[in-house]
Amino acid sequence: MLPKSIRKLIEEFSKLPGVGPKSAQRLAMHLLRTPDHRVHGLAEAVDSLKEGIVFCGVCWNISDRDPCPICSNDARDHAKVCVVEEVLDAAAIEKTGEYDGVYHVLHGVLSPVDGVGVEELKMNELIKRVRESWNDESEDVTKIREVILATNPSLEGEATALYIQRALVDCEVEVSRIARGLPTGGHIEYSDDITLSRALKGRGGF
Repeated sequence: MLPKSIRKLIEEFSKLPGVGPKSAQRLAMHLLRTPDHRVHGLAEAVDSLKEGIVFCGVCWNISDRDPCPICSNDARDHAKVCVVEEVLDAAAIEKTGEYDGVYHVLHGVLSPVDGVGVEELKMNELIKRVRESWNDESEDVTKIREVILATNPSLEGEATALYIQRALVDCEVEVSRIARGLPTGGHIEYSDDITLSRALKGRGGF
């Protein structure tokens, strides 16, 4: 029988996404063998995780200030809004260095089976953000001219993108979808019909 403290730690690790019982046990035993100063450092980092973290009132990304550094950056193209499912999706796009616009984080996708509807997401905030940019006559407010839908190519992601596209149909804004196709290193012969079809439709110059 393991001591209560270790059993509790294993139980908490098991609640993390992607961590099964065996992995949780290995993590707990690893920490048990780790020097005290590193364990204390980890504990302090976890304990202070949410301190000073806020949601940006504009794009709903996480930040240490509101508005976030991207939304408050005048060098960014505020006329382009890239809509993503999660915070890490925005971080991945930002890491490419290819995008100079701003973001809007939905914090999920439409999934009726899981009880996730429009009200559980930052969907209405996006629609309001777009419409208010056009209704505001102030010169300080940039009109949003393009909404880039960068939700995942899953059934839920596609349904979410379609809902947003329909909700903005009466707005003077271009709604685009990120290209999808073959991944780097992938083989055509192993690709499914839908992926190949999208790769052909989204082809560009060489």
